[in-house]
Amino acid sequence: MPKSRSHEVATVESFRHDPQFALDLLNDILRHGKKDELLVMLKYMTKAFGGLTKVASDAKLNPTTIYRTLSRRGNPELKSLNAILNAMGLRLAVQPMRPLRSSARGNAMGLRKARSTSKNITVQRRAA
Repeated sequence: MPKSRSHEVATVESFRHDPQFALDLLNDILRHGKKDELLVMLKYMTKAFGGLTKVASDAKLNPTTIYRTLSRRGNPELKSLNAILNAMGLRLAVQPMRPLRSSARGNAMGLRKARSTSKNITVQRRAA
């Protein structure tokens, strides 16, 4: 009989094996998920990509702070979130939800105001 693994252990192992899967899953959560799902996946990613202590050191944050920040009830500040992502070689990026167009009037980028429920933030690998 195969040895059983927890969901967390299996997810962390799959992230180590396929970092692109981790990135795609994180972006999907940013588009469609909830904050607590995002924080749990970020916690799994810290375990997959060096461990909490290494990510904390690279992010110049206290490991306890990262642990609390990435808990289901965490409420990370943008500064902390950026530091954690940067420590894993990632960054936040804003992308248009639809193609940009020129506009003689309206805002400079020709964008319409997005609905408040729309999410258009993605996580990208940092350029080397």
